[in-house]
Amino acid sequence: MTEDSVLIGLVSLVWIALAALYAFEPMFAMPGSAIVWGSGAAVFLALAAITAIAERRLRQAGKRDR
Repeated sequence: MTEDSVLIGLVSLVWIALAALYAFEPMFAMPGSAIVWGSGAAVFLALAAITAIAERRLRQAGKRDR
């Protein structure tokens, strides 16, 4: 994996942590925000998976051309 997929994966982890914080910390009392942050985490997690798959396919296509 290149830096792109690693960074997108790290961003998804941050969003997951924020979603958990908003969901389980009563001090914030913002349950709607947990849904928003959780959805954002899912989007970034999907982007990381798509990026990793695309990188793997490009590497395999490069090996076939040689």
